[in-house]
Order: sequence, then structure tokens, then C-alpha cells
Amino acid sequence: MSCVDITGDGNTPLPAAGARARHPVTLACGLAIAALCAGCGPATRQAPAPVAARPLLPVESAPQGTPKAPTPPGAAGMAPRLPPPYRDARDWDDYRQQAARRLVAINHAASYDGPVPEPLLAIPVLEIELNGDGSVRRIHVMRKPTQALDTVQLAIAAVQRAAPFGSVTHLPRPWKFTETFLFDEQRRFKPRTLDL
Repeated sequence: MSCVDITGDGNTPLPAAGARARHPVTLACGLAIAALCAGCGPATRQAPAPVAARPLLPVESAPQGTPKAPTPPGAAGMAPRLPPPYRDARDWDDYRQQAARRLVAINHAASYDGPVPEPLLAIPVLEIELNGDGSVRRIHVMRKPTQALDTVQLAIAAVQRAAPFGSVTHLPRPWKFTETFLFDEQRRFKPRTLDL
């Protein structure tokens, strides 16, 4: 509230401090002025309530020279779901289906179900080369998105968390498969294999 300085009209003297006003209108005006100027002193605003600090997500250490994979949104402190048990895949298509279900089960806080939103944030494509026991031997980035490049590391980290996959010794070589990651605006992914 702004304050107005009342100095009189120059002709009528203002009563001295402590003097009694004799006229009722003068008394009413004095009370009104006192009420208006009550807020003119030093401001005593309350400090805004503190905003709860966003908890920091834990960062895992990585060997020097290895880029750190970002922690997906909402993944901190959440235990992975139990992945479906593996059975010997009939072929590579069946194996890719099982691997995609495992990716979502292990990374459920970083993935989504349902229809794929339009537009997508990013679509990285990974080629995952395996050892005979289903552990990851090498990950090759086949397609990098033009934006949100961090989604490539999010996809790689999701594969590494989900490994090992089922045994591939009964499948024809080369022991590798390709997965496309469909990332939404919240940087959650859906394997394209589950969207076919």
C-alpha cells in the first residue's frame, strides 16, 4: 500500500501533536488518515514458504573415459519388476520379443506402455551383440537422433541393466539383434518390438 503525505492545504493549520480536535469532522478525518497510514511503516512481509528441494538422483561411478549414463527420470529408489522367465526362443524374432519384455520389466520406471505419442522426442537404434549366455558383448549405435542425444546413453544403460538376456547358443550366428527405442517427452522409452 502506498502512503499519502498529508500536509494541509496551506491555509488551515494542522493541529499540533497531542492537541485535541474539537470538530467531529476533523476527528473523523484524523481517524481515516491514521487508518490509511497504518501500513506506511517498515514492511513486515512474511518470507515465502521454503520450496522443498528436489532430491538428487544417485550417480554411479564409471571408469575414466567412459561416458556416464544418465539416470532415467523416476528410476531412483525404484526396484525393478521381476522379468518374465526365459525360455529357449524359437527364432530371433521370438528372442527379440522376450528381450523387449525384459527391457521394460527391468526399466519399468523409465519406460511406458500404451500407444506411442506423436511427436516422439527421439528414436535411437541399437545393435546388441551377445555372448552365448546372453550377456552383452558389444552395443553398436546404429542411429543417433538429431535432438535429445542423451537418449542414446539412456537406451544403452537400459540394455546394460536388463542384461543378461537368455542363452543364444541354440540360435544361428551372428548372435545379435537390433532394437529401436521410442522416447517420449519425459525421456521414457518403449521398445519398438512391443509396438509392432
